[in-house]
Amino acid sequence: MIFDDLDKIDKRILNALQKDSSLSNNQLADLVGLSPSPCLRRVRILEDQGFIKGYSARLNAEKLGLHLTLFVRVWLKSQTEDVVNHFSNSIKDLDEVQECYLMVGDCDFVLKVVVKDLADYRRFQVQHLTHIEGVSNIKTEVPVQTIKATGKLPV
Repeated sequence: MIFDDLDKIDKRILNALQKDSSLSNNQLADLVGLSPSPCLRRVRILEDQGFIKGYSARLNAEKLGLHLTLFVRVWLKSQTEDVVNHFSNSIKDLDEVQECYLMVGDCDFVLKVVVKDLADYRRFQVQHLTHIEGVSNIKTEVPVQTIKATGKLPV
């Protein structure tokens, strides 16, 4: 099944769960206009078909002392499959890296990194990023204000 095959109730379910994944099945059923059994059945189908990848809590970075978000552009010494795979696998274990994108264009990767402060980022950069074999250059961008940050997809 593809997105275009979803009906308006499935789309309402997806939107409601994006807003609050902690909804009980009864609450969700009320929101989308179904009784609990058919609602649960639809949610299970959406999960089975991969429209719903999982459920998680969005944590408050500020409350956790993570006051600084940075965007890091990474250039590799080469773009061979081995070098790209090694970098990709190395990044997966670093909790500070929230997002990692393989790029087409100026740099090879863009990372979204969350840390306490600049000193914490410097430690992360020196102890982790620059130690990954194949890294040639790193440039860090510091945003001054977050205008929009959401994980909600347009359904």
